[in-house]
Amino acid sequence: MTLLRVSAKISSAAMPVLVLLIAMARCFAAGPQQAQGAPTNASFDDYCKHLVALISLTQKCAKGRNAESCDPQGIGPDDHVQLGQGSSAERRVIGYEWLRELFTRAQEPDKAQQAAGTMGNAQMQNDSSLPKPRTTTQLLDAALVRLAGDLRQAGGQIQTVPGHAAESDAMRKVLAEREFRRLKAQSPGDSILEKLNDWVSRLFSGISSLTKGAKWLGRLLVWGFVLAVGIGLAWALLQLERRWRVRLVPEVEAPGTGAASARDWQLWLEDARKAAANGLWREAIHFLYWAAISRLESKRMWPADRARTPREYLALVAVDDPRKAGLAALTGSFERTWYGGRPAAEADYRQADELAAALIGTGAAEGGRAR
Repeated sequence: MTLLRVSAKISSAAMPVLVLLIAMARCFAAGPQQAQGAPTNASFDDYCKHLVALISLTQKCAKGRNAESCDPQGIGPDDHVQLGQGSSAERRVIGYEWLRELFTRAQEPDKAQQAAGTMGNAQMQNDSSLPKPRTTTQLLDAALVRLAGDLRQAGGQIQTVPGHAAESDAMRKVLAEREFRRLKAQSPGDSILEKLNDWVSRLFSGISSLTKGAKWLGRLLVWGFVLAVGIGLAWALLQLERRWRVRLVPEVEAPGTGAASARDWQLWLEDARKAAANGLWREAIHFLYWAAISRLESKRMWPADRARTPREYLALVAVDDPRKAGLAALTGSFERTWYGGRPAAEADYRQADELAAALIGTGAAEGGRAR
């Protein structure tokens, strides 16, 4: 009993030392592992064989989950693989440090790891927006998928890609059909129209996204557009109505309507006498001129036309006509006083009266005076 008590006391006193020795042993064990992980030159075939071995080791680790089946030293060193042939071939280092750390972690079951990290991951578990950390079993399955993908990729690089001659011939036959003969590259105009269409689509999609949050904005745009169209139509109608209102000359009119001969020349003379009696010399000269034009037009000297100007009336008289000089003098007096705005006196009226009497005829003029 005494020996047992002494040995128990010795063992309890040596426990911290034993823990320190175990930690030092692990550190020494890590030194060879890192040395073993130094890259070694490997051919492409050696790299593929190494991947096959790593897949087998990972499957064994996932099944055993202990220090023996998940020994990181069994992974071996990293591969310094030569890609291609010849002296100029590229070399690439394929590291497996991630797999060694996973093997070290996989030596403990998932439950023990979750119990150790419960306090540290409490905040992450409460936050539903963060993804849940994957377990070691899930990480081992992901490692198998990754190694299998690397192996397939390595096998695909050494295989020759078929030329697909049959598929190419079938595609050429299809493109040689009549409906594909007019195919051509997209023109710059089509590209610009396509970009414009995309811009308009993005613009309306942006407006649609804005109106989703604020329904009043969509209604405001619709009613604003309707109001703008209504204002534009009202303005156009007002402009059209104003043009028709200020239009004095009808579009379709019978020939001769409103011409000087439509009113008897004697009436023109009567108006001239009345204006002269009231001292309105300018208006009197105006009536005398149109009395002479009405008289000449009634004699069929020219066709009736109300749109003709005084100078056009004068141009219609032949050069050798003895009435041309008198009409020219009367036209000048009328234009100076009526269109030129010069004041007219009684002498101007008397001169215009003599010219009009000569054009109308002495007997006619006297008849007009008598009346």
